[in-house]
Amino acid sequence: MSPTLQDRPAPDRLRHRTPAETADTAATENLLRCWVRENGIPRPPDDILRLHLPSAGTTLQATVLHWSAVGWHRFCGARLASGAPAPATLVAALLATEAARGEPGAVTDLTGRVTDSVRHVETFIRTRAEHPEDPAGTTPFLAAEQALITGHPLHPTPKSRLGLTDRETSRYSPELRGSFPLHWFAADTSVVHTDTALDRTTQQLLTELAGHDAPKPPPGTRLVPAHPWQAQDLLRRPAVQDLLAAGLLHDLGPAGPAWSPTSSVRTLYRADAPVMLKFSLGLDITNSRRENTRPELHRGLAVHRLLEAGLDSALRAAHPGFGIVRDPAWIAVDTPDATPTGLDVVIRDNPFPGPAHRPQAVCVAGLVAERPDRTDSRSALARHIHRLAGRTGRRVPDVAREWFDRYLHTVIGPVLWLHATYGLGLEAHQQNTLVTLDTDGRPTGARYRDNQGYYFSPTRSPALHRWIPGIGRDLGTYVDDAVIDERLTYYLGINNILGLIGALGSQGLADEHDLLRLAHRTLTEHARTHGDRLRLATLLCEAPTLRCKANLLTRVHGMDELTGPLESQSVYVDIPNPLAEAAR
Repeated sequence: MSPTLQDRPAPDRLRHRTPAETADTAATENLLRCWVRENGIPRPPDDILRLHLPSAGTTLQATVLHWSAVGWHRFCGARLASGAPAPATLVAALLATEAARGEPGAVTDLTGRVTDSVRHVETFIRTRAEHPEDPAGTTPFLAAEQALITGHPLHPTPKSRLGLTDRETSRYSPELRGSFPLHWFAADTSVVHTDTALDRTTQQLLTELAGHDAPKPPPGTRLVPAHPWQAQDLLRRPAVQDLLAAGLLHDLGPAGPAWSPTSSVRTLYRADAPVMLKFSLGLDITNSRRENTRPELHRGLAVHRLLEAGLDSALRAAHPGFGIVRDPAWIAVDTPDATPTGLDVVIRDNPFPGPAHRPQAVCVAGLVAERPDRTDSRSALARHIHRLAGRTGRRVPDVAREWFDRYLHTVIGPVLWLHATYGLGLEAHQQNTLVTLDTDGRPTGARYRDNQGYYFSPTRSPALHRWIPGIGRDLGTYVDDAVIDERLTYYLGINNILGLIGALGSQGLADEHDLLRLAHRTLTEHARTHGDRLRLATLLCEAPTLRCKANLLTRVHGMDELTGPLESQSVYVDIPNPLAEAAR
């Protein structure tokens, strides 16, 4: 059976549930979606999903409310074969038992993280429902960053943040509109490492950000900011304690105006500041410990210099609405033997300074996220499309199709062009992609952000060397084209393109098969234009299966996506290619 616009739950089905019930339902759906995708489970003919789990000695069942061609299924009523309800933590324990063949550590880990994620989502829904209005001064950019209430729909623990107390969760969570001043240190110049392409020194900028009332650094030292949670964690680390004892590091405490966390939690934003700040944060967030690595610091600045040298001009000439958010400086503190301490920060450009700034740029993940914290629980994207349909008198599916077509050309097209023309791959998943919108909410372009997610192709990135000789070879992501294509197949193809189709389909805005055919035609055009330089487009159009990151299996096996060799940081599985199927 193929999904239809009616073959789905109404988005408002969660409105009359308690926050605890809503959080548990969302987590259970995530777990079931992951299991179905990662194990190749077909649609059940009677729309009752039955997962036989021999290692756990039971069967899980759930009613199918919407079966998605791209994996954004909707379920309700997870239960055991006996008919007993199965809450998310029980579902997690059973699936982990099956996936890890009963390994106790894996079961305990996944169950604990799911519990943590559910607890956070419940808090987010309850608190936001009690205070539905955005605070004064919230920009469209920040509102979208704070809108991911339930998180990634195909991740088992999207809001897991092990290590945060309830008070810290309230203060540091974007979903709760947390805000706080930075914590400042002064480090002896002998242990400070920094690089910058700013037209003023890093210290001049940091002094300005610290504010007039900030403590003055001792002579011979440099100001270094920290996320306040990281600051307290650092003060317990022996290497940092040694620096403090030796007088090479001074704890100046909190100072300056309040900053707000964005969707990544560790990147902080202030509407009136010229930069954003991306800190290390030694917390396990989803699958990874979120601390900056030195190659990432170098990579962001190298790409900034590449853009300055000529790539930005070439990009804007070909795609005027597309840009890359720059990381023009960084500063870090190491021990005297050059070991990183975890006290470091990426200085990121802030192209979205205030509420009147045009064009508006919003995180795609926030744009498509449903809002169980609101009376109108539709996503911002759904509200845009319904307003357009009402104003123009057109059918909602037609408006949604046009919106998606514009998105393919203004957001996806430039990413494919960069990869084909210059061998620069962007890890443009929905959270790293900021779509710019006109006053009617239609896509006009995009901004990409993330110093972790640049890939350089050995066969095509030499086209960049006319601007900076050898760029990319020493930045940690100079890898075989096959590896790049696998990563971009997932991040750009599955997470971004198919994820947007899934959001539009599961929210009743469009028919997924119609959007898949549209995406297939657009990608085929790119494949014809670029030929062998864009095997990625051909792969997305023609391959019978696609390599897909398996978030549940990655978590069950205890893998950190940010450590180890690039080729083996996550579990990948083959899934049927819905683009190729739609074309047939």
